Amino acid sequence: MATEEERRLLGVKVFHTLVWAFFAGCIVAIPVVAMQERLVAATVLCGVVMIEVAILAFNDWRCPLTPVAARYTPDRTPGFDIFLPERLARYNKEIFGGLYLAGVLFVLILWLARLRVG
Repeated sequence: MATEEERRLLGVKVFHTLVWAFFAGCIVAIPVVAMQERLVAATVLCGVVMIEVAILAFNDWRCPLTPVAARYTPDRTPGFDIFLPERLARYNKEIFGGLYLAGVLFVLILWLARLRVG
């Protein structure tokens, strides 16, 4: 039988994973939507992810769910607070930060090209 702390940690990890999947999905969708010439939708996705970036920036570049999960376990290995492979958890910001930046630049280039043509 799981302890109360184990159940709470599980809840935080599930919620954290869902939030991560939402934002990772937005980041991956940015260039896909932009290539479909849906630049307004791509820009909205950029803005949605920018909210996450602002939250991380105000929390010393850590997810605010990490300290919540830390209340329920002494484990501090990468991914202790989320259901991701350890390597992905360790380099998550670098991987998805780079993808996000590339997506934003791609959208900006497409907007500038559209403005020059139109």
